[in-house]
Amino acid sequence: MDGSKPLGFSACPHDCPSTCALEIELEAGGRIGRVYGAKANTYTDGVICAKVARYAERANHPDRLLHPLRRKGGKGAGEFERISWDAALDITAEAMLAAEQRYGAEAVWPYYFAGTMGLVMRDGIHRLRHAKKYSDMYQSICTTLAWTGWAAGTGALRGADPREMAEADCVVIWGTNAVNTQVNVMSHAVKARKTRGAKIVAIDVYENGTMQQADMSLCLRPGTDGALACAVMHILFRDGLADREYMDRYTDCPAELEAHVAVRTPEWAAQITGLGVAEIEAFARLVGTTPRTFFRLGYGFSRQRNGAHNMHAALCIPAVTGAWRHKGGGALHTNGAIYHWDKTLIEGTDVKDPSVRTLDMSRIGPVLTGDTKDLHDGPPVTALFIQNTNPVQVAPEQAKVKAGFARDDLFVCVHEQFMTATAKMADIVLPATMFTEHDDVYQGGGHNHIILGPQLVDPPGECRSNHDVICRLAKRVGAEHRGFDMTACEIIDATLQASGWGTIEALEENRWIDCQPGFETSHYLDGFAYPDRKFRFKPDWENVPVARKFDWGIAGDIPCLPDHWDVIEKADEKHPFRLATSPARGYLNSSFNETPTSREREGRPTALIHPDDMARLGLGDGDAIRMGNERGEVRLWAKGFGGVKPGVVIVEGIDPNEEYPGGIGINPLTSADPVAPDGGAAFHANHLWIARGA
Repeated sequence: MDGSKPLGFSACPHDCPSTCALEIELEAGGRIGRVYGAKANTYTDGVICAKVARYAERANHPDRLLHPLRRKGGKGAGEFERISWDAALDITAEAMLAAEQRYGAEAVWPYYFAGTMGLVMRDGIHRLRHAKKYSDMYQSICTTLAWTGWAAGTGALRGADPREMAEADCVVIWGTNAVNTQVNVMSHAVKARKTRGAKIVAIDVYENGTMQQADMSLCLRPGTDGALACAVMHILFRDGLADREYMDRYTDCPAELEAHVAVRTPEWAAQITGLGVAEIEAFARLVGTTPRTFFRLGYGFSRQRNGAHNMHAALCIPAVTGAWRHKGGGALHTNGAIYHWDKTLIEGTDVKDPSVRTLDMSRIGPVLTGDTKDLHDGPPVTALFIQNTNPVQVAPEQAKVKAGFARDDLFVCVHEQFMTATAKMADIVLPATMFTEHDDVYQGGGHNHIILGPQLVDPPGECRSNHDVICRLAKRVGAEHRGFDMTACEIIDATLQASGWGTIEALEENRWIDCQPGFETSHYLDGFAYPDRKFRFKPDWENVPVARKFDWGIAGDIPCLPDHWDVIEKADEKHPFRLATSPARGYLNSSFNETPTSREREGRPTALIHPDDMARLGLGDGDAIRMGNERGEVRLWAKGFGGVKPGVVIVEGIDPNEEYPGGIGINPLTSADPVAPDGGAAFHANHLWIARGA
């Protein structure tokens, strides 16, 4: 920043735990320029990822949607004509009212997720949902498995101050490629290494950027994290490295856990994980002899059929070592519970009817193709209103998703920034603002700040904010709530005050609020969040205290104590490989895959395959291949990569469907089956076959 251009302040709006505090150059003509991390914010600390630093490339993109559009060709043909806002909203409202009249209000499904992370613009869709008694949505696709596994141990979705990573003597980055997805995690860990000589340990299923920067990297087979955790605890008990006084005071059944892991030896875990015994022993000794060990647990390793169980198993390690006692020790997955929001105005919770059915977002394919169980024996969904997400590209069982969207009797309105795969299937497409073009307020799961994001520039063309569209649509369908008559700033101000966070005026002056509880609370030294104040080595999986819960009747299947729960989708004779679809550096889910720099960096869709497997298949780098399983088939290109275990395949990022030969993206291979205990999508748990040829 040379000071030659005026700066605005905001927060990154995308689906990332870092939610970085930003400073943004304001160009002449109402455009944004370079984006910087706010140095004054103690978590962001001036560091942001490259794709957000280049955000002007996205905001000023020539392909942005600028006007309302109506489909004029067949569904998915991409033929649209420009219409007025009034006409677009009238058509949408008429379709929603027609669905309600024929089948009841539950035939309308407002569908959204985290493409816009500001609270007003993301969550305001619920106010319309609840006011009209439209079908509710179970938000399972991203967080359910990880959050459930964490809360199973702690009882709450909060943890140690993430800034303490810089004060650690060992930082364990488990199941998140921070170099690609949470750059601040890496920056704080590296700070600890530079200032304290701290060791960085990375645990993942392939040699990614984070693994390459670590002092110790453990590359294991997908879905085997629980086995590693149990072997580590075995060693801690065996070698006298367990903090028995801490466990006696703060945990529920240390003696039972010790007896349980007595037979979970490093040799046992090595057979399951593919790690060497020496690797497991070295890791256990490091964390057992380093009191200030900070466990930063990510989402990646939870996206398995045993994902919640594995998250809990990893979380048990700092409870065995007593790392929670120490500043720079303990663990963090998410800090969502520290913000204690009152979302009455944002979400319209005061008019929510609990009797309205809830549909699982991960199972949008089965829902739209008429699965009676998923529909709770209720009416079909005949009207979809979509904001902030791209299910035709990102949802599991993509073949069913596409078939559902292709139904002639289904009306779809998509409010979007670009012509995504989902927008191409819509009847009406509405142009959406980006984060610098509207007012909003933000929180981050991976840090501890509420951040204001004021409007900095005027929207291009006829783009309108999520809040504006929701309010205009509400009036047309007869939805009543005081939030529909308020501006975004008025809702932000009222919500801040109702939640105990002051006023919007104060937030405007200070830019953010540090919400991190004190050391004793953050480290659960005043007790964990269960009635008896004990950490749960042996949780009641049917009654884990998390904000989002859905009873699939499968919670009782999970083993009581940490273990290798062998329910992963295994390789077999027909499907000899296992696939993980890990995040790319240049994309964030399906966002940024429209920007030239990100697309150039990521290249074409590529499967990373071990050289030995490449040789057995007779493949060379760049060869066209087919990959498939019982759910579908995709075509892409192969690349030899020694940083995976034989039999494991990595496909980084969610490339646009059209980048794949045949236009079928990666997600037909992923099952939508709900995962214990409370559902969620197991994106990294797919077996498959591989064959040569496009």
